Amino acid sequence: MIPGLIRNVRSIRSYVRREGRMTKAQGRAMKELWPRYGIDNDDMPLDYIAVFGRDAPVIVEIGFGNGDALYDMAGTHPENNYLGIEVHRPGVGSLLRRLEAGGLENVRVLVADAKDVLTKRIPDGSLAAVHLFFPDPWPKKRHHKRRLLQADFAELVRIKLSLGGYFAIATDWEDYARHILEVMSQIDGFENAAGPGGYAQRPAFRPLTRFEQRGIKRGHRVWDLIFTRIA
Repeated sequence: MIPGLIRNVRSIRSYVRREGRMTKAQGRAMKELWPRYGIDNDDMPLDYIAVFGRDAPVIVEIGFGNGDALYDMAGTHPENNYLGIEVHRPGVGSLLRRLEAGGLENVRVLVADAKDVLTKRIPDGSLAAVHLFFPDPWPKKRHHKRRLLQADFAELVRIKLSLGGYFAIATDWEDYARHILEVMSQIDGFENAAGPGGYAQRPAFRPLTRFEQRGIKRGHRVWDLIFTRIA
Protein backbone atom coordinates (compact mmCIF):
# COMPACT_ATOMS: atom_id res chain seq x y z
CA MET A 1 0.00 0.00 0.00
CA ILE A 2 1.33 3.45 -0.92
CA PRO A 3 1.08 5.65 2.18
CA GLY A 4 -0.79 8.86 2.55
CA LEU A 5 0.09 11.64 4.90
CA ILE A 6 -0.97 11.65 8.52
CA ARG A 7 -3.94 13.98 8.56
CA ASN A 8 -3.89 15.61 11.96
CA VAL A 9 -5.05 19.21 11.92
CA ARG A 10 -2.10 21.56 12.50
CA SER A 11 -2.22 25.34 12.33
CA ILE A 12 1.28 25.75 10.88
CA ARG A 13 3.18 23.35 8.64
CA SER A 14 6.93 23.62 8.07
CA TYR A 15 6.61 22.43 4.48
CA VAL A 16 4.57 22.82 1.33
CA ARG A 17 4.02 19.75 -0.85
CA ARG A 18 5.72 20.87 -4.07
CA GLU A 19 5.97 17.32 -5.37
CA GLY A 20 6.24 17.92 -9.06
CA ARG A 21 5.63 15.04 -11.39
CA MET A 22 6.49 11.51 -10.38
CA THR A 23 8.28 9.56 -13.10
CA LYS A 24 7.16 6.09 -14.12
CA ALA A 25 10.26 4.63 -12.48
CA GLN A 26 9.56 6.47 -9.22
CA GLY A 27 5.93 5.40 -9.26
CA ARG A 28 6.90 1.81 -9.92
CA ALA A 29 9.34 1.93 -7.01
CA MET A 30 6.66 3.27 -4.67
CA LYS A 31 4.34 0.45 -5.67
CA GLU A 32 6.77 -2.45 -5.84
CA LEU A 33 9.40 -1.56 -3.23
CA TRP A 34 7.27 0.05 -0.53
CA PRO A 35 6.49 -3.30 1.14
CA ARG A 36 10.24 -3.88 1.46
CA TYR A 37 11.40 -0.48 2.69
CA GLY A 38 8.31 1.50 3.65
CA ILE A 39 6.45 1.86 6.94
CA ASP A 40 2.73 2.51 6.67
CA ASN A 41 1.24 5.32 8.73
CA ASP A 42 -0.56 4.65 11.97
CA ASP A 43 -0.25 5.84 15.56
CA MET A 44 1.55 2.81 17.01
CA PRO A 45 5.08 3.22 18.43
CA LEU A 46 7.70 1.57 16.26
CA ASP A 47 9.29 -1.73 17.26
CA TYR A 48 12.73 -1.25 15.73
CA ILE A 49 13.68 -4.91 15.80
CA ALA A 50 10.47 -5.81 13.99
CA VAL A 51 10.93 -2.97 11.48
CA PHE A 52 14.61 -3.53 10.67
CA GLY A 53 14.94 -7.21 11.54
CA ARG A 54 17.80 -6.53 13.94
CA ASP A 55 18.90 -4.55 16.98
CA ALA A 56 21.17 -1.63 16.02
CA PRO A 57 21.44 2.13 16.71
CA VAL A 58 18.64 4.05 15.01
CA ILE A 59 19.33 7.35 13.24
CA VAL A 60 16.48 9.48 11.88
CA GLU A 61 16.89 11.81 8.91
CA ILE A 62 14.14 14.38 8.52
CA GLY A 63 13.37 15.69 5.04
CA PHE A 64 15.85 13.59 3.07
CA GLY A 65 14.86 15.00 -0.33
CA ASN A 66 15.99 12.60 -3.04
CA GLY A 67 17.89 10.55 -0.48
CA ASP A 68 21.49 11.23 -1.56
CA ALA A 69 22.86 11.77 1.95
CA LEU A 70 20.73 9.05 3.50
CA TYR A 71 21.82 6.48 0.93
CA ASP A 72 25.50 7.36 1.31
CA MET A 73 25.39 7.25 5.11
CA ALA A 74 23.56 3.93 5.17
CA GLY A 75 26.10 2.40 2.82
CA THR A 76 29.07 3.81 4.70
CA HIS A 77 27.74 2.84 8.13
CA PRO A 78 26.03 -0.55 7.82
CA GLU A 79 26.23 -0.91 11.59
CA ASN A 80 23.41 1.64 11.97
CA ASN A 81 19.71 1.53 11.14
CA TYR A 82 18.41 4.61 9.30
CA LEU A 83 14.83 5.86 9.36
CA GLY A 84 14.08 8.46 6.70
CA ILE A 85 11.09 10.81 6.91
CA GLU A 86 9.97 12.72 3.81
CA VAL A 87 6.68 14.14 2.50
CA HIS A 88 7.59 14.43 -1.20
CA ARG A 89 6.96 11.08 -2.83
CA PRO A 90 9.03 11.51 -6.02
CA GLY A 91 12.15 11.78 -3.83
CA VAL A 92 11.03 8.76 -1.84
CA GLY A 93 10.63 6.78 -5.06
CA SER A 94 14.15 7.76 -6.14
CA LEU A 95 15.60 6.59 -2.83
CA LEU A 96 13.75 3.27 -2.96
CA ARG A 97 15.21 2.57 -6.40
CA ARG A 98 18.73 3.27 -5.15
CA LEU A 99 18.27 1.11 -2.06
CA GLU A 100 17.24 -1.83 -4.20
CA ALA A 101 20.06 -1.29 -6.69
CA GLY A 102 22.62 -1.00 -3.89
CA GLY A 103 21.24 -3.92 -1.92
CA LEU A 104 20.97 -1.84 1.27
CA GLU A 105 18.73 -3.27 3.96
CA ASN A 106 19.37 -0.87 6.86
CA VAL A 107 17.00 1.89 5.69
CA ARG A 108 13.27 2.27 6.24
CA VAL A 109 11.08 5.14 5.06
CA LEU A 110 8.01 7.00 6.26
CA VAL A 111 5.97 9.44 4.15
CA ALA A 112 4.64 11.61 6.96
CA ASP A 113 5.02 14.80 8.94
CA ALA A 114 8.17 14.59 11.08
CA LYS A 115 6.49 16.07 14.16
CA ASP A 116 3.75 13.47 13.98
CA VAL A 117 6.26 10.65 13.64
CA LEU A 118 8.43 11.84 16.52
CA THR A 119 5.45 12.46 18.76
CA LYS A 120 3.51 9.26 18.14
CA ARG A 121 5.84 6.63 16.75
CA ILE A 122 9.32 7.15 18.21
CA PRO A 123 9.80 5.86 21.77
CA ASP A 124 11.38 8.31 24.18
CA GLY A 125 15.14 8.00 24.57
CA SER A 126 15.44 5.53 21.71
CA LEU A 127 17.41 7.38 18.99
CA ALA A 128 21.16 7.51 18.54
CA ALA A 129 20.87 10.63 16.37
CA VAL A 130 18.56 12.94 14.46
CA HIS A 131 19.74 14.56 11.22
CA LEU A 132 18.14 17.69 9.75
CA PHE A 133 20.05 18.70 6.63
CA PHE A 134 19.08 21.82 4.68
CA PRO A 135 15.51 22.30 5.94
CA ASP A 136 13.35 24.87 4.19
CA PRO A 137 14.70 28.21 5.53
CA TRP A 138 11.48 30.14 4.91
CA PRO A 139 13.59 33.27 4.34
CA LYS A 140 10.82 35.87 4.41
CA LYS A 141 10.35 37.27 7.90
CA ARG A 142 6.58 36.76 7.84
CA HIS A 143 7.21 33.05 7.19
CA HIS A 144 9.76 32.49 9.98
CA LYS A 145 7.03 30.91 12.10
CA ARG A 146 6.96 28.06 9.56
CA ARG A 147 10.55 27.08 10.23
CA LEU A 148 10.69 23.56 11.56
CA LEU A 149 13.32 24.23 14.17
CA GLN A 150 11.50 26.03 16.95
CA ALA A 151 11.76 25.50 20.70
CA ASP A 152 8.96 22.92 20.84
CA PHE A 153 10.54 20.84 18.08
CA ALA A 154 14.00 21.01 19.66
CA GLU A 155 12.57 19.80 22.95
CA LEU A 156 10.76 16.98 21.16
CA VAL A 157 14.03 15.85 19.57
CA ARG A 158 15.77 15.98 22.96
CA ILE A 159 13.16 13.69 24.48
CA LYS A 160 13.53 11.14 21.68
CA LEU A 161 17.34 11.01 21.79
CA SER A 162 19.16 8.66 24.11
CA LEU A 163 21.69 10.18 26.51
CA GLY A 164 24.78 10.89 24.46
CA GLY A 165 22.74 10.97 21.25
CA TYR A 166 23.17 13.96 18.98
CA PHE A 167 21.11 16.34 16.86
CA ALA A 168 22.95 17.40 13.69
CA ILE A 169 21.70 20.30 11.56
CA ALA A 170 23.06 21.89 8.39
CA THR A 171 21.82 24.99 6.57
CA ASP A 172 23.10 27.31 3.87
CA TRP A 173 21.08 30.27 5.16
CA GLU A 174 23.03 32.37 7.65
CA ASP A 175 19.90 33.88 9.22
CA TYR A 176 18.46 30.41 9.83
CA ALA A 177 21.79 29.25 11.27
CA ARG A 178 21.68 32.11 13.78
CA HIS A 179 18.05 31.28 14.57
CA ILE A 180 18.91 27.60 15.15
CA LEU A 181 21.84 28.48 17.37
CA GLU A 182 19.67 30.81 19.45
CA VAL A 183 16.87 28.26 19.83
CA MET A 184 19.14 25.33 20.66
CA SER A 185 21.15 27.35 23.16
CA GLN A 186 17.99 27.88 25.20
CA ILE A 187 17.04 24.18 25.46
CA ASP A 188 18.18 22.60 28.71
CA GLY A 189 19.78 19.19 28.30
CA PHE A 190 21.70 19.91 25.08
CA GLU A 191 25.41 20.67 24.78
CA ASN A 192 26.88 22.39 21.73
CA ALA A 193 29.64 20.14 20.36
CA ALA A 194 31.49 23.23 19.09
CA GLY A 195 31.25 25.05 22.41
CA PRO A 196 28.81 27.80 23.45
CA GLY A 197 27.80 29.93 20.46
CA GLY A 198 29.94 27.92 18.05
CA TYR A 199 29.38 26.28 14.68
CA ALA A 200 30.87 22.89 13.88
CA GLN A 201 33.00 21.80 10.94
CA ARG A 202 31.17 19.55 8.48
CA PRO A 203 31.11 16.21 10.33
CA ALA A 204 32.64 13.21 8.59
CA PHE A 205 29.31 11.36 8.70
CA ARG A 206 27.52 14.02 6.61
CA PRO A 207 28.16 13.46 2.89
CA LEU A 208 28.82 16.37 0.57
CA THR A 209 25.72 16.13 -1.61
CA ARG A 210 25.17 17.46 -5.13
CA PHE A 211 22.87 20.11 -3.66
CA GLU A 212 25.64 21.35 -1.38
CA GLN A 213 28.30 21.18 -4.09
CA ARG A 214 26.20 23.40 -6.34
CA GLY A 215 25.80 25.90 -3.53
CA ILE A 216 29.51 25.98 -2.77
CA LYS A 217 30.26 26.69 -6.45
CA ARG A 218 27.92 29.66 -6.20
CA GLY A 219 29.77 30.93 -3.15
CA HIS A 220 27.25 29.74 -0.56
CA ARG A 221 28.53 28.89 2.88
CA VAL A 222 27.14 26.00 4.91
CA TRP A 223 26.70 26.15 8.67
CA ASP A 224 26.79 22.88 10.64
CA LEU A 225 25.49 22.62 14.19
CA ILE A 226 25.72 19.56 16.42
CA PHE A 227 24.11 19.26 19.84
CA THR A 228 24.50 16.31 22.20
CA ARG A 229 21.84 15.27 24.69
CA ILE A 230 23.41 15.38 28.13
CA ALA A 231 20.27 15.34 30.31
